[in-house]
Amino acid sequence: MREGIKRLFDVIASGAGLIVLAPLLLVVAVWIKLDSSGPVFFMQQRAGRGERPFSIFKFRTMQHRAPESIDQHQEQVVSAGHDPRITRAGRVIRATSLDELPQLINIFKGDMSVVGPRPVLMEQTEVVPPGYKKRFSVRPGLTGLAQVRGRRSLGWLEQLAHDAEYVEKQSLALDLKILLLTVKVVVMGSGIYGEPGLNWRTYRDRLNGQPPKDSDVEEAMR
Repeated sequence: MREGIKRLFDVIASGAGLIVLAPLLLVVAVWIKLDSSGPVFFMQQRAGRGERPFSIFKFRTMQHRAPESIDQHQEQVVSAGHDPRITRAGRVIRATSLDELPQLINIFKGDMSVVGPRPVLMEQTEVVPPGYKKRFSVRPGLTGLAQVRGRRSLGWLEQLAHDAEYVEKQSLALDLKILLLTVKVVVMGSGIYGEPGLNWRTYRDRLNGQPPKDSDVEEAMR
């Protein structure tokens, strides 16, 4: 019952959003084309419900063909908000979360939900401890509990903890609360940059081929 109501809300909200926001989406698309060469949209394989892959839509905010990852020497610079890969338009688009709006298409298609754990890269599924795989039991979301509790400033293990908490406590009331908090976070620009905890690549390196453990997440949350 709850899932059916949530899916109905997703279809109505995403459909209405695409119609109402069409002028804004067009303006952003034109701005991206004028600001730098390359496509308007950035598409990437992400892990959906049941870890099934799907193509996520985002407005491109980086230079075309820029490397997706950075070396550790650059991490401190990037966390401070000075990623050289990001375009001038992209900096504003990211700060206002406009880059996420094309995901309304994913929501309408059924790949995603308005609220849920954020979709991760396929390779990130390998560094999710067994007890936190539950995050893949629901559709990934445009916004989620981790996004209103720290956004990009959270470390990988902290994000997993919040994702699992959402799955355990999921309800329509919680979804509404997250939506309201998301508006506040976006308006205030909270958590866009900062000093995050352990990122997933560093965590993977530290595992050194060993499987991820639930206790790693529990320790990170102490």
